Amino acid sequence: MDVADCGQGRGKRWAWLSGSLVCAAASMLWKEQGVTVLMVAAVYDIFVHSGLTIADLLLLLCKPSYGGLREGLAFLSICSAVLVSFRLKWMGSVPPSFSASDNPGADAPELLTRTLTFHYLPAANLGLLLWPGPLSFDWSMDAIPLLRSPTDLRNACTLALYGCLGLFTHYVLLGLKLRWAMQRAMHFVNKRKANGYNCSDQKDGYSNGFTVAHLALPSQTKDHSGICCSELDATIMALALLILPFLPASNLLFYVGFVLAERILYIPSMGFCLLVATGARALHRAAAHRSLARVALWAASVSLILALTVRTALRNNDWRDEEALYRSGLAVNPAKAWGNLGNVLKGQGKVREAEVAYRNALYFRGNMADMLYNLGLLLQEDNRPDEALRYYQLAITSRPTLASAYLNTGIILTSQGKTEEAKTVFRTCANISDERLKDPQAHMTSVTSCLYNLGKVLHEKEHHQEAIFTFIEAVKKMPRQFAPQSLYNMMGEAHLRLNNLREAEYWYKESIKSKPDHIPVHLTYAKLLAMTNRREEAENLFHRAITLDPRKGNSYMHYAQFLAEQNRFVEAASIAEKAAEKDSQDFEIIFSTAHMCRQAGMNQAAEVHYRRASNLQPNQPTALMNLGAILHLNGRLHEAEAYYLQALQLKPNDAITQSNLQKLHKIIERHEVKGHH
Repeated sequence: MDVADCGQGRGKRWAWLSGSLVCAAASMLWKEQGVTVLMVAAVYDIFVHSGLTIADLLLLLCKPSYGGLREGLAFLSICSAVLVSFRLKWMGSVPPSFSASDNPGADAPELLTRTLTFHYLPAANLGLLLWPGPLSFDWSMDAIPLLRSPTDLRNACTLALYGCLGLFTHYVLLGLKLRWAMQRAMHFVNKRKANGYNCSDQKDGYSNGFTVAHLALPSQTKDHSGICCSELDATIMALALLILPFLPASNLLFYVGFVLAERILYIPSMGFCLLVATGARALHRAAAHRSLARVALWAASVSLILALTVRTALRNNDWRDEEALYRSGLAVNPAKAWGNLGNVLKGQGKVREAEVAYRNALYFRGNMADMLYNLGLLLQEDNRPDEALRYYQLAITSRPTLASAYLNTGIILTSQGKTEEAKTVFRTCANISDERLKDPQAHMTSVTSCLYNLGKVLHEKEHHQEAIFTFIEAVKKMPRQFAPQSLYNMMGEAHLRLNNLREAEYWYKESIKSKPDHIPVHLTYAKLLAMTNRREEAENLFHRAITLDPRKGNSYMHYAQFLAEQNRFVEAASIAEKAAEKDSQDFEIIFSTAHMCRQAGMNQAAEVHYRRASNLQPNQPTALMNLGAILHLNGRLHEAEAYYLQALQLKPNDAITQSNLQKLHKIIERHEVKGHH
């Protein structure tokens, strides 16, 4: 081969190596085990392409003829190290954290239990390859019970697995050794032929022991162990594909966050299929003169393919949607399956069925913090706060770092008026460290929300300066994905209460900058502008808020209140009536609309809205008293009297109602006297 040809071959070899690296790097974007393909490539290069034995590995470092192989292996090793380093860097340079329920064996205190369990798990994985009968989307928790004793019958599976691996390794090493001997013998014969000797000559009293017929190409010849060389190569690659990609997930090198995962068998299954095909080929060749045996082999192969085809079709049906998938896992991992099924049913609006699913999950495993939290969330949304509070507290007991449970506990306590307890819960949540948590970003989102709610409680209790300090702490701790518009708006509100107008305006602007369509900040900022006599800017913000969501009455009502403060009563009443039209079931809006109509001298309209307000809340004395007052003004005296009396039944000592009723009685008496004359 000339120099140009050598350069061309070298370039082609490096192109293939680079392509392998790119594919491995791309595969790691989906699953970490993609890097193991480079290890498989190294095995192929050493034992299949180069045909080396274990003993030859020592010569790789010094033998000149192995220079190209050394380059390739060095390239694969360096690339593997770089890819793994990048992956670790991406993970934050810390090993992944997982709970005890994800991998109970890793949390087992006894060395014997860990040893027996983790050496059995490869056998359990092989069992799924042999017969994928019981399949599940999740194998954590107690899906595979721990092996605690040497007398556990499953240890026999462990011994069988490693015994078979030992036999395969023995025969592979024997095959490599014999192939090496054949290659050396062929080299010897070719050398003698080149020197003019006949390969079968017997000179000097000995025979070379081989003929040219014995020394055919390895891919076409059997060695003395009865293993075909092509089958030897297939067996080596099958074992490499079966073992190497599985090792990182085996728990034998380091602990991982699962017991068993079907996804890690995708690459090993290729090796398993290759091994089965190689074995079938060997059996078929061994039965060359036994037609009945060959028929039986064909029948067994077809039956196997048909059985696995049917199993695949059935499993595909399990994957048609989430509900079917989780129901299919009830037999293997009922706790996790019921929990996930509850999430699906809740998303479908099937509240009662979801509650049953969550309770079933907790029946099988009562200390699942996520499930306790999810059930609490369901009960809270179903307006059962006391039950929800109990499950949130159980979730916190089960996992003291579950910030979302603290958040919802504090929200319920606040709604129940237990503000001191709520403040304690919020503050406890804020002090939880995010180290070694599964999702620190989600954790810090809940922590920031706790600080936000704590600041709101302090703000409502008129502790505005303390509220500002709390909001500042929330701003410092909030993660990148946290939506800060409400936090900034509340910061502005607290500064406004302290008359820090410049600071308030800064935070209102920050809120709008973070979310330009956030309606509440438009309303609060507009009020600040109105206070500082920037009425035109304020009115523009009110118009903007209405434009952002014209279907809701809240923005209309705030604008109407602004107009009323500017003594533009007729405009205020007109805008308020639009608010009442949008939110016809909102008592506060209807009542305020009636009041503005009354200010504008629109007494008939005011009467309509006061009557609507009293119908919405029949036991609200203020609504009844104001309805009586407007009827009083409209000259419907006896009807006004009836509403005054209803208001006094609900609030007997109300001085205004009593005074209005006395005035009404005097008018009625005068009318009766005039009528009598």
